[in-house]
Amino acid sequence: MADTATTASAAAASAANTSTDAPPFQLGKPRFQQTSFYGRLRHFLDIIDPRTLFVTERRLREAVQLLEDYKHGTLHPGVTNEQLWSAQKIKQAILHPDTNEKIFMPFRMSGYIPFGTPIVVGLLLPNQTLASTVFWQWLNQSHNACVNYANRNATKPSPASKFIQGYLGAVISAVSIAVGLNVLVQKANKFTPATRLLVQRFVPFPAVGRLSCRHAPGSSSPCKALCAWQLSAWPCRWPSASSRRCQRRQERSERLMRHCAAGLLRGLAGGGQASQPW
Repeated sequence: MADTATTASAAAASAANTSTDAPPFQLGKPRFQQTSFYGRLRHFLDIIDPRTLFVTERRLREAVQLLEDYKHGTLHPGVTNEQLWSAQKIKQAILHPDTNEKIFMPFRMSGYIPFGTPIVVGLLLPNQTLASTVFWQWLNQSHNACVNYANRNATKPSPASKFIQGYLGAVISAVSIAVGLNVLVQKANKFTPATRLLVQRFVPFPAVGRLSCRHAPGSSSPCKALCAWQLSAWPCRWPSASSRRCQRRQERSERLMRHCAAGLLRGLAGGGQASQPW
């Protein structure tokens, strides 16, 4: 153990001596400081960088081998911190950290924007029919479920039945909320056509937001699902499935969503303004 730490320290010192632009490399650690908002922003921008979608198989093998050489203290002379950070970025973007298997491209974090944006556009299309509303809500929930499952915490396997149960619950809830709100908006006599169209544009948001914890059975934990939906379905891979803090956050989120939905329904039914939940 001491030999491994010594060789890794020597490798880090060698890399630091050959690179001054990048911070000293730390295996498995974020490149940017997480104590500031700017550092966290750059960290997440690094994770969703779509350029990693075009990394070749050969470049991936080179990145993995470079990190292995660093870990065992066998780096070749001249390797820079920038090269090490780039190798780690490539590996983390493509390979699952628990299984070391390649994540299917549409379900990677780097693919969430290019593959998720068309779905968001579809959700916000005006004058949707019942069929189109159901289709886009189903596609959105299916994509998010696959992203959560592909980036799940694989150290604690869950039966497929729980994933299927969570997925079906998410689809049914999202479709029910979206269709129900569309019907209520259409029946709201107090709305002008322009106001009705504007409100309909926002129908997908409560339909999607209500699912903040619905994917928990198919993921790894309630806190992971909550983190995922609150950060654009970001799978944080938090290891604890029974964290009391995360459960409290889940309960508060569900209560707030119920209050918001109830206030909106009262406002639509009464033709007035929706009451505030706070």
